[in-house]
Amino acid sequence: MKKLMLLLAVVVLASCSAPQKTVIAAKKTLKGEWSLDNISYDRSGIFDVKLYNDATAECFTGSVWKFIPNNNTGKYEVNQSSCTSTGARNFRFTIPKPEGDGEYYFLFKPINEKKKSTNNNAGYRMALKHLDDATMTWAMTVSLEGKPFVITMNFNKLQQ
Repeated sequence: MKKLMLLLAVVVLASCSAPQKTVIAAKKTLKGEWSLDNISYDRSGIFDVKLYNDATAECFTGSVWKFIPNNNTGKYEVNQSSCTSTGARNFRFTIPKPEGDGEYYFLFKPINEKKKSTNNNAGYRMALKHLDDATMTWAMTVSLEGKPFVITMNFNKLQQ
């Protein structure tokens, strides 16, 4: 019986794969408040970018994001007075195991205070390019004039 229990414990531990451990560690690192300090594009020019079907990139610059990993929710605040729609917005997020390309992604869905979708259940997917205790970088690829257009968002951690 002891050998069976030991074998079962080994199987359970072995099933905790490295990608799953990486996702768990990423969520722990993500916990807290972050400032979206810079948004850039993969080509030069002036672009009128609306992020998450919500506000312009300029309105998102300087926004504060709070991540609560234990229930995969969070909140961001757009507070620039020049923006037409300011205030807090809620979201649900996840970081799934990497796909065939080995890249980690950050999946994001706007929700209301009752945790119901506010965007017809639509969500957004960004490549999680970098995450450490102080900085985070997302890259979202969209289409512009039939070609890939990459929007890069750089965050700095404010507090846990």
